[in-house]
Amino acid sequence: MKRKLLFISVGILMMTALCIRSFAVSSVPYHTYNYDYWKSVYYTPAAYVPTGTYSGEDLGTGLFSSPQDIFVADDGRIYVVDTGNNRIIVLDGDMRIERIVDGFLNNGAPDSFKSPSGVYVTENSELYIADTDNLRIVALDEGGSLLKIIQDPKSEVLGDGFVFAPLKVVVDYAGRVYVVAKNMFQGIMAFDENANFTGFIGTIKVNISVTEKIWRVLSTKVQRERQIQFIPTEFTNVDMAPDGFVYATNYDPKGEQSVRRLNPKGQDVIQKKHEGSLSGDLYWRLGREYAGPSRIVDVAYRGNGIYTLLDTTRGRIFTYDHEGNLLYIFGGKGSQDGTFKNPTAIEVKDDKIMVLDASRGKIMVFSETQYGSLINRATALRYDGDEASAVALWQQVLKLDSNFELAYSGIGKSLLAAGENKKAMEHFKLGMDREYYSIAYKRYRDDLLKENLEYLLSLAMILFLAFWIGKASRKSKQKEELYVE
Repeated sequence: MKRKLLFISVGILMMTALCIRSFAVSSVPYHTYNYDYWKSVYYTPAAYVPTGTYSGEDLGTGLFSSPQDIFVADDGRIYVVDTGNNRIIVLDGDMRIERIVDGFLNNGAPDSFKSPSGVYVTENSELYIADTDNLRIVALDEGGSLLKIIQDPKSEVLGDGFVFAPLKVVVDYAGRVYVVAKNMFQGIMAFDENANFTGFIGTIKVNISVTEKIWRVLSTKVQRERQIQFIPTEFTNVDMAPDGFVYATNYDPKGEQSVRRLNPKGQDVIQKKHEGSLSGDLYWRLGREYAGPSRIVDVAYRGNGIYTLLDTTRGRIFTYDHEGNLLYIFGGKGSQDGTFKNPTAIEVKDDKIMVLDASRGKIMVFSETQYGSLINRATALRYDGDEASAVALWQQVLKLDSNFELAYSGIGKSLLAAGENKKAMEHFKLGMDREYYSIAYKRYRDDLLKENLEYLLSLAMILFLAFWIGKASRKSKQKEELYVE
């Protein structure tokens, strides 16, 4: 009887453990995973979990209608572009309605917006609005007074039939304005502080293989019409880093690079892992729901070299460090809180990530878990070059996720700096970091040579003496044999 009760008790405990584990895994309505060095998928703890959902009704503004953009200003205010209602909703840092911007005075006459799609607020609280269907950028001061309007740019490179329909806008510290415009494939449009068009930045070159070139020459007219048009890729969104670098997203049908970091000259200087990708998911199914590569529609620069991408195809959120390492993935399509129907914009406020869903007309808020916080903090220290301080954080990450290769590499770099080259090699091997493994191996080899140099020299001397004595002995023996003869 006692044995039976013992088995029952053990069974109950096992079932309880399984239920707890099941709850932990299903506590978020999406898969959380990453890719290892071999590009295989492995599941991870959740880096972020949904902690809030806000609709227009919740905020007291009335229903949102197809909102297209969200922006968090330096002072903590949140700006939502309520596109279908032709207005900008301004919230304070606690998600309370502060004001609604739905018009302004233009030369003394009332003026309004028509399907605005983007918003940006400068450090001086100047509000730039991409007033899409009015074909202009409107700049207002903090009080709502008109500062300037950018519209109908003229240039030989634009052509006579060009229609300026701005979608997204950012402004740098010098007052230069960068605009993503509809049907503009030449790049991001740049304007000076006086609203004069100065050219394009970040033009994406399309590389055509030799096979594709030959095929286009030999194919028929009908076949050529069915082929992919080799035109530059259109940008989808932009974000401005404090150092003046522009982070810009684009659609890449090959799923290789959907984000760029443009310097003031307009050159892409983003770091990318040779074996990796900067375009979301590495694999996708064909012929299924949500098929095709990730379609990256927005980027949020988060400081310390970290940036986050939003994929509208599968509703996933991808975060990378300054070297192009994929840190974590979360999110998905669905009807539960924390999943999306049509995500259009992403922003970061403190330790929270905010995503705007156009179809639902809601703002989804995600908060970092211990796992996400550890990775974010360790990555920030790594970015600052403080590998030693990051070690304790990486060790905690490995307790939660023993497959996180970047943690092994981070610990390895600290050991390398401390001169513990053999241990560093072991960690670089676990982290699949071939570059630093080679460095550690060379240093370890040099250490062995230095430690054993005295013995090696002694051995060399002994061998040399043995060789010399043997050679002298042979010569002496040869002379004796000649003398005997």
